[in-house]
Amino acid sequence: MADGTVPSVPLDHDRCHRAVTSRDARFDGQFVTAVRTTGIYCRPSCPVPPPLTHDVDFLPTAAAAQAGGYRACRRCLPDAVPGSPEWNVRGDLAARAMRLIGDGTVERDGITGLAARLGYSARHLNRVLGEELGAGPLALARAHRAHTARLLVETTSLTMADAAFAAGFSSVRQFNDTVREIYGVPPSTLRAEAARRGGDVAGAAGPLSLRLPYRDPFDPHGLLAFFDARTVDGVESVRDGTYRRTLRLPHGPATVALDLVSARGAVAATLRLTDLRDLGPAVARLRRMLDLDADPEAVDAVLGADPALAPSVAAVPGIRLAGSVDGAETAVRTVLGQQVSVAAARTAAARMATVLGDPLPAELGSPAGDRDEPSLLFPTPATIAERGHEVLTGPARRVSTVIGVCAAIASGTLVLDPGRDPDELRAELVALPGVGPWSAGYLAMRVLGDPDELLASDLAVRRGAEALALPGDATGLHARSARWSPWRSYAATHLWRAAAARSAPAPAPTRRRTA
Repeated sequence: MADGTVPSVPLDHDRCHRAVTSRDARFDGQFVTAVRTTGIYCRPSCPVPPPLTHDVDFLPTAAAAQAGGYRACRRCLPDAVPGSPEWNVRGDLAARAMRLIGDGTVERDGITGLAARLGYSARHLNRVLGEELGAGPLALARAHRAHTARLLVETTSLTMADAAFAAGFSSVRQFNDTVREIYGVPPSTLRAEAARRGGDVAGAAGPLSLRLPYRDPFDPHGLLAFFDARTVDGVESVRDGTYRRTLRLPHGPATVALDLVSARGAVAATLRLTDLRDLGPAVARLRRMLDLDADPEAVDAVLGADPALAPSVAAVPGIRLAGSVDGAETAVRTVLGQQVSVAAARTAAARMATVLGDPLPAELGSPAGDRDEPSLLFPTPATIAERGHEVLTGPARRVSTVIGVCAAIASGTLVLDPGRDPDELRAELVALPGVGPWSAGYLAMRVLGDPDELLASDLAVRRGAEALALPGDATGLHARSARWSPWRSYAATHLWRAAAARSAPAPAPTRRRTA
């Protein structure tokens, strides 16, 4: 039984209790239910009979429940759900810290490094996270390590020692104690239970097969179309409903194949990693790229209330923002795309990757030797800053802008990671020669996942607005968009789609055969 000494965190108790009573899966990942009488915490949709309201605490994070002595329910697996949409919607210190913790910053740089990245002292960060999330950065990072450990134990044949160090634990004993404390059983039991449930198990050097859960509704075809229109040859490909690409991760290169259409309730991911310590950061980045932690019903409810947007929302429920797995790469490709078509930007990026990109190591190559499979890593900012003039063409101003942005990233003057404050990042970007407000806003949307960036000056956004009988000028559209806040980035995605549909050529008429 838990000791019940959980922090006081402001959640609507009645609303949470209604979600638990109805087993509403839409709330999975948004809070956990800590049951005092059993000492177990669950997801809201747990199939066991709901507890009495006076026997529970509702907490915003699993780490808060663990800090109170609660163990994870082994029936509903409360960490195997989409994350809270709060961390993407909010731009405050707590949300930015959660994004960096998910990216593995604590494992690489410690609490001091996390605090420095956020621009605060470790003491202040600990106080804010404790007050708002019910747990400090150490406890939150520990929960993240435990989740990664469970994935490794259940989906690979790694020895327990290798799984422990890959998950970020400093010793096997710490790993064993943490898993037993959080899941109530030793790691060997977790592996045995996973084997009984069935599923793919990877060897130490083989691909990892994972499920990345999301909240319904989910629009995979929009994401695939977005990536397909922008694929950089050698770095990415889209084929048969699967998006493939290479990745630069903290400890080495990797590849991923994402089957967006076959699975229900989750995206099927196949990862090949150079270093298993990159599993946690890879999963976090892929989830952000696909916007899998979004609350689509909340988004659609706001946008669908506008009569002009309602038909688009009804036609494509669960639209997602296409995010980024590499802020530096996205910045380069964004600047390349200033004042040119998507196709022209794609060609320029592919030329750059062919000449300046790094080949994948042999162990990560396609097992079948498929020449269409991604085989190049997008060039680093340092390489582009040094050699970009060899391959970049077009106006000298655009060439110097690309090289200048890369030099700023390579020197550490410009940092592009999910822990940045959106307003601060925009200000730093527009201060760079040749980078305008459109690029700054687009990068806030793609790299930070800012949900409220309309890009009203974007030509395609304005054409889409006209197609839906909305104001076609930036000033009028911006004024109309106030009712869409805080989801204007999703509105922009609907408007882009409307513009594309308007410009698509009409199908040729079918001739009638006459006798």
